[in-house]
Amino acid sequence: MNNSNQSEKSNKFIVAAAQLTPVFLNKEKTVKIACKAILEAGKKSAKLIVFSESFIAGYPDWVWSIPAHKTVQLNELYVQLVESAVSIPDDTTGRLCKAAKDAHINVVIGMNEKNSETSNASLYNTMLFIDENGIILGKHRKLMPTNCERLIWAQGNGDTLKSYNTSVGKIGGLICWENFMPLARNTIYEAGTQIYVAPTWDKGANWLGTVQHIAREGSVFVISCCMTLHINDLPEELKKIYIKGKEWVSTGNSCIINPSGKIIAGPLDSKEGIIYAEINLQEIIAAKRSFDAVGHYARPDVFNFSVNTKS
Repeated sequence: MNNSNQSEKSNKFIVAAAQLTPVFLNKEKTVKIACKAILEAGKKSAKLIVFSESFIAGYPDWVWSIPAHKTVQLNELYVQLVESAVSIPDDTTGRLCKAAKDAHINVVIGMNEKNSETSNASLYNTMLFIDENGIILGKHRKLMPTNCERLIWAQGNGDTLKSYNTSVGKIGGLICWENFMPLARNTIYEAGTQIYVAPTWDKGANWLGTVQHIAREGSVFVISCCMTLHINDLPEELKKIYIKGKEWVSTGNSCIINPSGKIIAGPLDSKEGIIYAEINLQEIIAAKRSFDAVGHYARPDVFNFSVNTKS
C-alpha cells in the first residue's frame, strides 16, 4: 500500500453517539448500560463513542419543576444525586476504563461528579475523556450551569477547557448551553479540536441549528448526544411533578455533523439507540481552506484572546 492510501485510511474511521436511558439515580445499573454500549460500539468498529450530559446517573430535571421552597423534597433528591455521583478516579471510572480498553475505543461520557478533592458533597456537571487503552485523559467541568441548574452544580474552571490527543485525532468539547458561550467555543477551537463533542440535555430544531453552526464555525465534526428519558423511567415521586399525559421528558435528538454543517447521522428521536457515522478528518482541512476561525480568520493583530487556566 502506498503512503497516500495509508494516510487516507488513517483519517477515516467510525464514531458513535449513544442515545440511551440511564437507570435514574442508580449508578451501578447505569454503568452496566454504559459498559455494554462501549463494547457494542467496539464490535461495530467504532473508534469513539460519546454519551449524553450527566448520563451517570441521570439529569436532575426536577430543578425546572420543583419550587425552591420545597426544601425537604429537594434535600432528599440531592442526597440521592450525590450518592449516585462519581469520583474521578473511583471504581466506576475503573469499570468504564476497562470497557474502553477491552473494546479498544475512545470514550467521552457525562456524569455527575463529586468534589472529591474536598467535601464530597458538592457536584459538578462533568464529561470524562478515556482513551482506547483505558487511560483517563482528563475531564471537563461545565463552566456555567444554566438557570435552575445552579441549585445543583458548582461552576467549573478554565483549567478543564482543552482538547486531548487520541488515536482519532484531537477531541474536545463543551456541555449543553456552554456551547452558546462564544469565548468558550473559541478556546476549544484554539486547542486544535477536530472532533467536538457536545453532550447535552437540549434538543429540537433550535439546538440542532446551534450544533450545525458550531460545526461550520469551527470546521469540526460535532457529536451531539442527549439521553432519552420516558416518564416511566422516573421514580414515582418524580412522575407527579409533570403534567398528566406527558410521555417523554427527553426525546434525545442525538446527531453527528460534518464540518460543512451537514447532519450525517441522526437525529434519533424518541427512542434509544447508538448512531454511527464514518468521518474523514481531511474534510476538516478542506473546510478550513475557506474559513479557519483560529487560523487565517483569527486576526490576532486586531483581537486579543486569553483564558485563565488556574483552578
